[in-house]
Amino acid sequence: MAEVDVLVVGAGVSGLTTAVCLAETGRRVTVRTATEPARTTSAVAGALWMPYLVRPVDKVTAWGAATLTELRTLADQPTTGVRRTNGVVLAPTAIAPPAWTETVAAVPCPPADLPHGYEVGWRFGSVLVEMPIYLGYLADRLRAAGGRIEPGLVTDLADALTVAPLVVNCAGIGARELVPDPGLRPVRGQVVVVENPGIDEFVSEHPGASPWLKYVLPHRDTVVLGGTAEPDRSDPTPDPSITARILADSVELVPALAGAPVLAERVGLRPARPEVRLAVEDRPAGRIIHNYGHGGGGVTLSWGCAREAAELASGT
Repeated sequence: MAEVDVLVVGAGVSGLTTAVCLAETGRRVTVRTATEPARTTSAVAGALWMPYLVRPVDKVTAWGAATLTELRTLADQPTTGVRRTNGVVLAPTAIAPPAWTETVAAVPCPPADLPHGYEVGWRFGSVLVEMPIYLGYLADRLRAAGGRIEPGLVTDLADALTVAPLVVNCAGIGARELVPDPGLRPVRGQVVVVENPGIDEFVSEHPGASPWLKYVLPHRDTVVLGGTAEPDRSDPTPDPSITARILADSVELVPALAGAPVLAERVGLRPARPEVRLAVEDRPAGRIIHNYGHGGGGVTLSWGCAREAAELASGT
């Protein structure tokens, strides 16, 4: 009998959540990762539940709804880093409500409540996830279910199948070379973390085609400010000029942020492709389940995709 039933490649939010779902069914799961959870792109995320840069819409809606239900349950546990919150999404031009607004029962903002420069907005309740804490929670939950995390770079899926008869590819942007999948593109995101001056509600501009994003995501002691969405740029070094612009945009959205001490500048590479790839690939040596390409929706889709990946594994 194999020592490992399932090898999960990648220890970001998708990999850890999928590993938890599989380990809690009694499978012997190992996560192999070139980067510890705290240094993955997932650790950089502001992590507001809200689909972004991800398709197809119908599946995203279902995966997102399933994840929101799970995260709301986790918000009742103080050690998870998940909390319920309220806020608004704003758009500078009159657009139709995004499809996801139905999931959270968003209501239109009265025109008098809209900040200068915005034509429409929606208020809703969501969840915010403090990612360093949450990734630690997932890792602990995996270990409690008998799973383990080990360092190592997986460069060949065929070799991975010699470790376990079932491999789950949650390699994020690494899947571009691993699969290989040339349709997977890095979308660089830079954020700034500041000390929280007492802000409780999130504010976000509805993302359009611009590489500039505006959002203010308050956690307990910090606020994550964004940001950028720069296609095909992989530079991991924070750009001081971008930091300055993020700070200026954020103060414009929430004046209370003026003068808030900067604690960190972070960069992550969103793994974007035309559609999320959640599919089975059967080979003579075993089965590969691909679960990657979540764009800016890794946290938002994590539990929905992980549960479906576990179902796809049920025949092995």
